[in-house]
Amino acid sequence: MQALWLEQQQLFLRDIPIPAPPPGEALVRVRLAGVCNTDLELTRGYYPYAGVLGHEFVGVVESAGPLHGRRVVGEINAVCGACAQCRQGRRSHCERRTVLGIVDRPGAFAEHLTLPAENLHPVPDAVPDEEAVFTEPLAAAFEILEQVHIRPVDTVVVLGDGKLGLLCAQVLALTGCRLTVVGRHRAKLALLAARGVATALAEETPDVKADVVVEATGHAAGFEQARRLLRPRGALVLKSTYAGNLTVDMSRLVVDEVTLVGSRCGPFPAALAALARRQVDVRALIHARFPLREAVAAMAHAQQPGALKVLLEMPA
Repeated sequence: MQALWLEQQQLFLRDIPIPAPPPGEALVRVRLAGVCNTDLELTRGYYPYAGVLGHEFVGVVESAGPLHGRRVVGEINAVCGACAQCRQGRRSHCERRTVLGIVDRPGAFAEHLTLPAENLHPVPDAVPDEEAVFTEPLAAAFEILEQVHIRPVDTVVVLGDGKLGLLCAQVLALTGCRLTVVGRHRAKLALLAARGVATALAEETPDVKADVVVEATGHAAGFEQARRLLRPRGALVLKSTYAGNLTVDMSRLVVDEVTLVGSRCGPFPAALAALARRQVDVRALIHARFPLREAVAAMAHAQQPGALKVLLEMPA
């Protein structure tokens, strides 16, 4: 099969064998995959990964079993089930986990992939591939609600109008909180304004002291901006990953008793339910579609300023 391969921060198409699923895993024929900022960061050296990229996908199960022939999406962390983290219910922090397209597991930018059957979730018939492919990042947005109790009276700011920022904003809007999204692109912010979400350009950042700030800019400078917008004893939710280190005034965090919340993978059932109920609009985030044979060009396109979701279409 054909796959997009990353090695030493270089991308190229490569022919590799179709994977044989080990016991407990299923072979999935990928139909559609999405380019994530983490994929782009990996090409810049965020983590020393070599192999097939990609972790956002929708596909069809080809292995025998209860899910045979079903459209599925998949949780990206494959866990051992036996380590201390797994036994204590923190499976996404398994000490021996592999992560689809990120850590020691070939990813979704290929015609086939394998994942544990327990990681796979059937896609409701009402959710087309173009929306189902957003399940993984949408689940990451819903993770915020798992980690922080957000009330309608709370003032919440999302920093960043990229793919994940726009999804986080739509999920947070479901709580009825007093939400403002700050970004740098009028066209992207307009997608939220059309849904009744308050927005502001970065140079017009509101003078607020928020109860919760979600940092989703993808840039190190976003952390300090988030810190300035947060009230004492507020919660700062970190959604960005950076290919580099932050310089942080830790004393200020201590004095203001700030709660730092690292946030990544989230609940797939909540994301699929929101898609099925049309509670979020993900189609507006689709920026471009490329066939797998043009995957290198797709990755370059995804790095252009202002680009939203780039999708890879697999051969039928």
